[in-house]
Amino acid sequence: MRYIVGYTDTPAGHDALALAVRLARTNGAQLDLVLVLASEQRPTIVPADPGYEKYLLDTAEGWLADARARVPADVATQPHVVYAESLTDGLNQAADDLGAELIVIGAARGGILGRFAIGSAANALLHSASVPVALAPDGCRALEGSPALSRITCAVGTRAGADELLTAGIRAARSGGIPLRLISLVALDLPPDERLAQALRRAETHARAVLEQAVAHLPDDLTVTTEVVIGDVIEHAVATVDWDPAEIVLIGSSRLAQPKHLFLGSTAAKMLRELPVPLVVVPRDSGPTIGDL
Repeated sequence: MRYIVGYTDTPAGHDALALAVRLARTNGAQLDLVLVLASEQRPTIVPADPGYEKYLLDTAEGWLADARARVPADVATQPHVVYAESLTDGLNQAADDLGAELIVIGAARGGILGRFAIGSAANALLHSASVPVALAPDGCRALEGSPALSRITCAVGTRAGADELLTAGIRAARSGGIPLRLISLVALDLPPDERLAQALRRAETHARAVLEQAVAHLPDDLTVTTEVVIGDVIEHAVATVDWDPAEIVLIGSSRLAQPKHLFLGSTAAKMLRELPVPLVVVPRDSGPTIGDL
């Protein structure tokens, strides 16, 4: 299997590379380091400068060589310079051409350390990709020495697509041989005037049902736990959860997404404001796409 790393020689690019290494070490995937340059197709009134174009290409190849040197020897890598109209177009095209199953990118600068700040390029990718996209928060590179993922947390709700996301979490945990944690966001889906006692009962009932379904599909040697997360708003609920720095969180795309494509929904966008660990957004109707992560 192959994972695309949207790379630049910036802190965000280093965060993406560090996360990709952890993901690859979990199941032996190859990393395709992709650096996107502006398309060589220019308006005719703007003359091309061959010297400048060569300088850009040499710089890009130098960055990719430095990135490969930081990747541990047990992780296979391949560098690629891609020309495209935008970073989003370049990464999506590279994923399609290489048959990649995941795109890994870093968050924009400007967020609180360990949190996300989504730039325009990442936002566009999160609303267009046809494969899962993993977001590395600022500071993820500090865990570059981590050998593999420690846990997969799956944020499961009650709306359409919950079963598909659960299946993705189960397959990912089985593939990596790591624990799976299911967080129920049911209470956060309730109307604001719902009484807390009713919310708790509904959330606990949902969590038990999710656990029973997960246990029925998991091998005996794989651990699964559930947590019910209650909060006035999603951000407060996320802030109360105990997060392991080496884990990742899986969340599904919005119901507005086209089949087999991403669309970052409002719940995921709100989670990003407080989430201190990497997030993987799974395309709608993705089936087993994420299963070998």
